[in-house]
Amino acid sequence: MLPVRTSTLSASLSMAAIATGRRVSHSRTLNTAALRGAQLGFFALPQIQNEPMRPYPVGSADRENLKAAIKDLRSELPFEVPAVINGHELRSTSSSSLSHQLIPFEHATVLAKSHEVDAKVVVERAIPGALEAKRAWETMSFTDRASIFLKAADLVANKYRYKILAATMLGQGKNVWQAEIDAAAELADFFRFNVWYAQHQIYSQQPLSNQADGYWNRVEYRPLEGFVAAVSPFNFTAIGGNLAGAPVLMGNVVLWKPSPHAAYSNHLVLQILREAGLPDGVIQFVPGPAEAVVGAMVDHPDFAGLHFTGSSAVFKGLYKRIAGNIDGYKNFPRIVGETGGKNMHFIHRSAHVPTVVNQTIRGTFEYSGQKCSATSRMYCPDSLWDEVKEGLVEGVKKIKVGPVDDFSTFVSAVIHKASFEKCKSYIEYAKAAPDAEILVGGVCDDSKGYYVHPTVIVTTNPSFKSITEEIFGPILTIYVYPADKYEETLLLADRTSSYALTAALFARDREAQIVGAETLRNCAGNFYINDKSTGDIVGQQPFGGSRASGTNDKAGAAINLLRWVSPRAVKENFRDLSGYTYPSNAAA
Repeated sequence: MLPVRTSTLSASLSMAAIATGRRVSHSRTLNTAALRGAQLGFFALPQIQNEPMRPYPVGSADRENLKAAIKDLRSELPFEVPAVINGHELRSTSSSSLSHQLIPFEHATVLAKSHEVDAKVVVERAIPGALEAKRAWETMSFTDRASIFLKAADLVANKYRYKILAATMLGQGKNVWQAEIDAAAELADFFRFNVWYAQHQIYSQQPLSNQADGYWNRVEYRPLEGFVAAVSPFNFTAIGGNLAGAPVLMGNVVLWKPSPHAAYSNHLVLQILREAGLPDGVIQFVPGPAEAVVGAMVDHPDFAGLHFTGSSAVFKGLYKRIAGNIDGYKNFPRIVGETGGKNMHFIHRSAHVPTVVNQTIRGTFEYSGQKCSATSRMYCPDSLWDEVKEGLVEGVKKIKVGPVDDFSTFVSAVIHKASFEKCKSYIEYAKAAPDAEILVGGVCDDSKGYYVHPTVIVTTNPSFKSITEEIFGPILTIYVYPADKYEETLLLADRTSSYALTAALFARDREAQIVGAETLRNCAGNFYINDKSTGDIVGQQPFGGSRASGTNDKAGAAINLLRWVSPRAVKENFRDLSGYTYPSNAAA
């Protein structure tokens, strides 16, 4: 066994507390032999389509129901988020093993208290329990696994829609629309489209067989041998559901380490999956200190894969640690990561300025710039600059900043104190810099919530700090270039960032579009023409980037699901062999 780095918190979660942990629901004991019964048909899936997004207009039932859900959640604060291992809720006996999820725009209010586990619990209970559950789960028919996820999608879209939106709004600081496109629509889309991709683009892909030759070729798509670690971020409830759910759909078992800043909504996703029929132990929900908990996973010899969304630095560290452990694993682990971005809007002189302005305001400031794909730099030709500048300044000044339970809010607080301080440091740097100017915004106030007001910086330095480094906040930096230096500036933009997640090109001139798309071919895994750099939709734009932005394994596509299977080619011969020689062996 590889060495396991245990944390000093081992004693805080006593074995007595574990032993008396309340069971989440009735035990679902699976009989492996029964699950290997006869296949009674090849079943057509229900029609799969994107979950319609609801607009929540004034006076609508949806709006009133969501307000009621927010009110209900507020009346129950703070929630407790337990670890869930083998179907049992684990609660610590020590306050030192509790992490607090604060409401970002009202940081004096605790939304939830998470009961954190340590490396000892991961190694001694979570991993063995998952591997035990795997025996039955991996032999369950795909039809039954698919049914669980299709039911979960229906629960998200209907029974739990308002509750999961309210949880995402209060816990992660999303306004109504941002929560709707994430926690309702995208989460349901992941669950449904993954089922469709698995059946139609993976399991159905089979080799040719020639009956005249007397054999049958087929390919099995086996789950990985071992367990998968899912490490999810705060910014998308749907990402957490997909990081854990995608490998599980393909027959794997998962240890899910949620972000402490999304613990409540992530726990709700797990509850939904379990209500849909997910057996105990298939997903082990293990909140805790990242280094200890994730370290224990990747140091284990049965570690089979990492499904990660987070910072590039953390991902690189895990990549190195996994490489250092390589001699101790049974197989080469699958490593799938989506990390940072320094996403751009590149403007050609033929662009439609109102479109540029409005798409940039949306791309930069929706969800306070905390989307992985958020626009954070712009290259604008000098021929359009005065018009673009006027539009941006006027538009940004009108943005409503405030709490998300005020439905008119467009931008709310950033997620936590550290994010606030980071954003503030870039704004202060720009204020003091001789080669930059703040056009609008620049206000930071954490007296009640972690508010960073939408900020636009213009610089004469194409290597300026805020145009090259990832910030993850509502800050846009613009470099104005000579309009006749289009191709040279495209090359400059491509070289400026080590990331390659998303990019958008604004041009009405078709030749400029062609040149821009070719020059920026490797600067983004998701490329947009005359549209903002955000807003990928499952089933329409599979998402992911390369370079320092990750492994580009495209969440929301069969490409990602293929990473969680290990194919086995099977050839069955129908004819007996009477000898071993071939005609060419005959003597002349």
